[in-house]
Amino acid sequence: MNRITLMALSGLFVLASLQYGCNRKVAESPSPETLVIFPPPPDTTRIQFLTYISSSEDLKGKRGAFHRYLLGEEEPLNMIKPYGITVDSNLLYICDTGLGGLEIVDLNKGTLEYFIPGGLGQLKLPINCFVDERGYLFIADASRRQIVVFDQNRNYLHAFGEAEGFKPTDVLVHNERIWVCNVQSHSILVYDGNSYELMGKVSLAGADEEGYIRQPTNISMRDERLYVSDFGDFNIKQFSMDGAYLGTIGGYGNGPGQFTRPKGIALDRDLLLYVVDAAFENVQIFNRDGNLLMHFGGSYHGAGAMGLPAAVEISYENLSYFLPYVDPSFELKYLIYVTNQYGPAKVNVYGFVKQKKNSP
Repeated sequence: MNRITLMALSGLFVLASLQYGCNRKVAESPSPETLVIFPPPPDTTRIQFLTYISSSEDLKGKRGAFHRYLLGEEEPLNMIKPYGITVDSNLLYICDTGLGGLEIVDLNKGTLEYFIPGGLGQLKLPINCFVDERGYLFIADASRRQIVVFDQNRNYLHAFGEAEGFKPTDVLVHNERIWVCNVQSHSILVYDGNSYELMGKVSLAGADEEGYIRQPTNISMRDERLYVSDFGDFNIKQFSMDGAYLGTIGGYGNGPGQFTRPKGIALDRDLLLYVVDAAFENVQIFNRDGNLLMHFGGSYHGAGAMGLPAAVEISYENLSYFLPYVDPSFELKYLIYVTNQYGPAKVNVYGFVKQKKNSP
């Protein structure tokens, strides 16, 4: 092959790469004719379904024939049974119980990779995770019965919890303290963020007392208040940072504002509380006083619906990446990620939106 031919092929390769990079995006969003919004008209729209992520192909877009000829076909990496999710800058960390590891989505690069550590860091049933300010990754492994910790380069650092009679379901880090849901002790255990030593626990109440946590599955924190999703008591319990019981939101039932299988929870900056219910296959939103505002999702029947949802995460980052999916009449305020264990849409991406002035 002569030099001129090589130069020509190189130029075509660069052009194809540039075109491919510019066209990269996540899975196709609904067309204007099939716009999915909550609540439906004539109520004011608050939530718009934007798109979903289920595999590496959803992030790359469709390759042209010439690009496939040059680079060949790549086997897509698929999410299997996602559960917990956390966001750190441009990265989405998704615990996958079917994978025995995590999917890590890089929105800047448009990539999805598997994180399946071996050796001392080997995972069995990772269900929720959290990334602290140092970039350390904390994973609650319900089958290994430990919190497994990795550094900012995803190297194994430490594991703890087995001495306490442990079955962790969720973890978060705040003010150099590690907060862990422990189903086995019906409490939230608090550890030192540096030494990993147990410091105390939230909820010392007995089974017949207010504030007793029957089956904690998820935790969230905002404005020095701890929220606990109690799967066994069908409600969300609130505690102060020193463990004082502050009351509940919701209760058992199949009506608005009630729960049957409450799981993931998240709070926005205005203390709106988002609660996943795996039975209703929706997310309910409550105000800071615990009053129901609305719900979105529903059993899977198409775009915007859910299939056994598990976790919800709110993020004020990466808005620009999803702006092309936002209806022109809306202003995007923040993103809402919801994981689904079943169905074609494994991570639904919604936007909390506000109607623009002078929009129809």
